[in-house]
Amino acid sequence: MNRLKLIAILLLLGACSPSEQADQTQAIPFKATGDMEHTMRWVLDPAADHLWGSTGSIITAEGTEELAPTSEEEWLAVQHSAVVVAETGNLLLMPSRARDDGPWRDMSLGLIEAGLLAESAANARDPDALFEAGGQLYRVCKSCHAVYVQDDAPAPP
Repeated sequence: MNRLKLIAILLLLGACSPSEQADQTQAIPFKATGDMEHTMRWVLDPAADHLWGSTGSIITAEGTEELAPTSEEEWLAVQHSAVVVAETGNLLLMPSRARDDGPWRDMSLGLIEAGLLAESAANARDPDALFEAGGQLYRVCKSCHAVYVQDDAPAPP
């Protein structure tokens, strides 16, 4: 009986060849709801800023303030920001937004990886891993801006 189930599953999986699956993916209509500035300002920047503000420490004359989340609610907010960062990498790969198949693609995939690392760190409640993920995110952002952003000055509020 198990052999029959396995054969049925294999037949179903083989019904759609990889090229047919790719054709189905290409047929999906995408409709971007904003331009690149919108995506950066309203989606990626707040999530990235939240991740960076949730790690490390501030040392002053009065002492050291640790920035790592201390409550379940704060860790969940970090998880949310991490997922937004990762999904923004996918948004940047959409046909209407992707600039090229080289560095743009690689940096978008790097953004996804940094977001997933931050999510993993948040899931593990690991401030040190979150700090490392924040560093990777920073490197990806700076690399992208060095290639694709002419004026890397902060936008006015």
